[in-house]
Amino acid sequence: MNIHLIDSALNGLMVLQPEVFEDKRGFFAEVYRKDQFAQFGIKEEFVQDNHSRSSKGVLRGLHFQWEPPMGKAMRVTLGEAFLVAVDIRKNSPTLGQWYGALVSAENRKMIYAPAGFARGFFVTSEIAEIQYKCTGLYSNKAESGILWNDPEIGIEWPAIDPVLSAKDMQAQTMADWLKNADSNQFKL
Repeated sequence: MNIHLIDSALNGLMVLQPEVFEDKRGFFAEVYRKDQFAQFGIKEEFVQDNHSRSSKGVLRGLHFQWEPPMGKAMRVTLGEAFLVAVDIRKNSPTLGQWYGALVSAENRKMIYAPAGFARGFFVTSEIAEIQYKCTGLYSNKAESGILWNDPEIGIEWPAIDPVLSAKDMQAQTMADWLKNADSNQFKL
């Protein structure tokens, strides 16, 4: 195996570590293999790759999409960021729980969070580039977010006063999401 499962802290969430072959020329690593992901239980098809670049202190998230449902395998390819995933699936045994890890271009970890998780990151280096494989195509008509500092979730971000988008500053709380998920078409 060239990709190793190193943690699965929450129901469905996995932390993966690719094997790295390094010498004086640089390094090589397989970061995605459909057969190995399937052995870990990740059988969804990845249909979109995204690449984000942000400056130190930027916090993006916590974002999710319900139609089509979107899982993400996230990794940092430049710099360092604190990656977070929150289980927002109403019937999950880990509903409302979060997982966070410092991920960097050096440690090469990858976090896979299936559909039903809100995801975000906080940049701890001067610049960070985050790449993520998605299991659904982006739709601005079926996306939302959870407030990054919702006290009901209690994420321990390495940030006190992050740089946020207007959209992320006005995101709903987990309680609002759960109320809305009960009363309308939102199904995760």
